[in-house]
Amino acid sequence: MKFGRLEINPAKNPAILDTATWDPKTAWNIINSIEETYWQSIHEAIIHERALSANEYCIPYTTSCARYGTRAFFLAGLADSQQVFLEIGSPMLRNSCDREFSDKEFILGEPIGTISFSEAGHITAYKTDADVINRYIRFLKPDKSPKALGATPRLGIGNRMSTAVWPGIWRAMEEGNFSANAIQNSVRELNILEDILEGRPPRTNYLFGFGPVDEGHTGSTFEGLLVAGILDALKTDTHLEFGADADHIMVKRGREGKEKAKRVIDAARYYSFFTLDVSDILNYGAMTVSSNSTAEAYLTDNIRHSNQRKAVLTYHSEKRYFAGQVYDLDKAAIGRLVGKYWTALNAVEDLFSHIKTLKNETPFDLELSIDENPPDIRTGDCLTTEIELMFLILEMQRRQIPLTHIAPNFGIEKGMDYRGPDGLIGLEKRIRRLYHIAGEGGVMLDCHSGDDLTCAVRKVVGRATEGEIHFKISPALQVIFAEVLNDFDPKLFRFWWDDTLDYARREAATGSVFATECLRQYETGADPTPSPRHAVFHHYNFASVGRRDSNGQFIHREKFYDMPPDFYRDYQDRVKLYLLEVANDVFNRNP
Repeated sequence: MKFGRLEINPAKNPAILDTATWDPKTAWNIINSIEETYWQSIHEAIIHERALSANEYCIPYTTSCARYGTRAFFLAGLADSQQVFLEIGSPMLRNSCDREFSDKEFILGEPIGTISFSEAGHITAYKTDADVINRYIRFLKPDKSPKALGATPRLGIGNRMSTAVWPGIWRAMEEGNFSANAIQNSVRELNILEDILEGRPPRTNYLFGFGPVDEGHTGSTFEGLLVAGILDALKTDTHLEFGADADHIMVKRGREGKEKAKRVIDAARYYSFFTLDVSDILNYGAMTVSSNSTAEAYLTDNIRHSNQRKAVLTYHSEKRYFAGQVYDLDKAAIGRLVGKYWTALNAVEDLFSHIKTLKNETPFDLELSIDENPPDIRTGDCLTTEIELMFLILEMQRRQIPLTHIAPNFGIEKGMDYRGPDGLIGLEKRIRRLYHIAGEGGVMLDCHSGDDLTCAVRKVVGRATEGEIHFKISPALQVIFAEVLNDFDPKLFRFWWDDTLDYARREAATGSVFATECLRQYETGADPTPSPRHAVFHHYNFASVGRRDSNGQFIHREKFYDMPPDFYRDYQDRVKLYLLEVANDVFNRNP
């Protein structure tokens, strides 16, 4: 089927479109062809609160069922893999509970169609578009809605394989009794739907510690990931606290940096968590200037109006105490902090206002991410200090921006275990000090890039924060997918391996030191057998899934979403075990 310039089979390309009802006419024909006796049995089951039974054309999900007066609503899967919302029952006259809707307005908007199956009953179908889903979870099923969880400790779980991974996530959350941002990916993993439909080529982004990457490498979109994730949540029989994180909304250098971030926010308007990554626009050199006069000049350079500059100086000159530590800055110290952060904080203020307008009165979590660094800055040279964290918390409070999370630079690098010269003892001390400061400031710490941290490092993070942490992972779940694929379908895995190796070699040929080292490790190693365990696959496998050709069409994506049920069961079992292991470590549940 064709959507704009994109040709896909939506049933085998999930989490792209902002709907699971891509052919409403065919969906209605299926519903209309089902015998009246089936709808009568569904009606009876709802009245008596029994499980809803499926037939060859329709799979109703009992766990999605919601009552509204004399009407009942539920999600249903159809024989052609489309999904719809169905309303069953008798129309209800308006009463005091119906204030949100006029007499003639449907709760979920305009229906696809409606038919009567008896004198008292009817069945009405609605599309599962993003806007309709938002109304469904807002008015009818709020317990299945992604929520702003504030200071709730949680995992942030990147959905590299979208629909394949959620059943394992829900099971892990229930069994391990932990919360999560169970819908999460960043601009590096996700596209904006409009760009995909227009066939626009991907932008190049920078992944710290790795190098340049094409954006949207999973092939999913911000809009499509949320639609697929909420629909999957409606199908599960668990009742879990989960959020949806539009991760690493990057504010890049240049005139268009902030406007691109706003486009991402618009696409992610129904998410509950927004991570604003301003690492690229920090002035890292400002903190190391030795001259006080140069440091003080940052104040006039960044804060043009004298009254505002005076207010900032007065505010940050006031002596304060954070977790037993003194915040007592002179003019030069304030100047250095303003020099490093002011442009970024202005961008955060503008983007916060944009999010607030979009969300209206709906609560959301807001994270400031400064954990990454551009290629010309070493991670160890820009560790977030205690004074910096105090300054950021206080400045957010001065600007009345309700920050809920912050991701400092702990010295953790993407793609590798902790290797700071201070060792795990130094890492634990540093995180603990920042944790107490953040807690006193009403902000939760976030640790990114947790995938390649060993159990020992995860436990350090857990001990240092007393389990009060937001801990993000993502690539590991795609590597687990590859491990299962290697067991179930070695031929398909070999295709993925060869494609990955070709990609790494192209990167090495363009001068990538990291790709060259990964290839060297493989080519000089003792085991030449293709395997997900090799570093070259571990770090470069991501590019295959969502790669597009020069016309904007996906090349390989369907291959990864057409596996047998046994494969998905095994994958979800392994995902569950991995998430339980991580949760036990970071939430301080292991001795």
